[in-house]
Amino acid sequence: MMEAMQDMDFLRVLLPLVVIVFIIAIGVFLLNQHFQKNLFKQKLTQEEIKRSHQQELLKSSIGVQETERKRIARDLHDEMGASLSIARMQLVRLQEELVGSEKYISSIQTVLKIVESSITSVREISHRLMPVQLESLGLVKTLTSIVDQVNEGTGPKIKLKISSSIGRMPWNIELGLYRITLEFIQNTMKHANATEVLVNLSRSAHSQVELTYRDNGEGMNVKDFSGIGLRNVEARSNALGGTIEVFNGDGFNSKVVIPLKQSDDYE
Repeated sequence: MMEAMQDMDFLRVLLPLVVIVFIIAIGVFLLNQHFQKNLFKQKLTQEEIKRSHQQELLKSSIGVQETERKRIARDLHDEMGASLSIARMQLVRLQEELVGSEKYISSIQTVLKIVESSITSVREISHRLMPVQLESLGLVKTLTSIVDQVNEGTGPKIKLKISSSIGRMPWNIELGLYRITLEFIQNTMKHANATEVLVNLSRSAHSQVELTYRDNGEGMNVKDFSGIGLRNVEARSNALGGTIEVFNGDGFNSKVVIPLKQSDDYE
């Protein structure tokens, strides 16, 4: 009887200790879980801050590039273009004054052709640096005009499909998509040996604009997405908060998705 009572007393003392240890263990476990959860949240916050900072730096870098492009385009058009135009007028006047002097007329005509070619080149370079047509007419009409020009040449034929839901968009988005599309087209013409290109511009139900580009050329492995031009495409997509995918398979096949909820600009 005495032994049984001692056992009961022992259990009465042991049981609270077991309960206390169990509670402490649960508390340590919950504290650890809470700590890990907070640590994970901190890591996510740090990554988000880092990503946001990188995106701002990227946008700033592209903004500087576009500002410099605009300055160079303006200088080319206003100064170089004007100087060449004056030179052309002087040559035309000199040609009129020397009518009958075949010895000099031939030389003047040769120089005149060089000047006129230079004027055309300056105008084209200026428009590529900062497309006036894009700013005044918008992305749809500008891309249509570029595709028409390409199709008149001997290179690949481009089929452009633009959804009726695509209207005017914020300037930075139109400029970004313009640069991206031109980069794709130039890549195809230089490296792909393609004969056909399909460009599709549409707007999704999630307030996003989607640009899909595909040619029937030699193609490119996703792992080879390292060219300077394609890195620029990726940088522009990221700066606009968008994404780019390059798919393996026949030809070059890529998809760029840009959110339309953008109110900021490069400038």
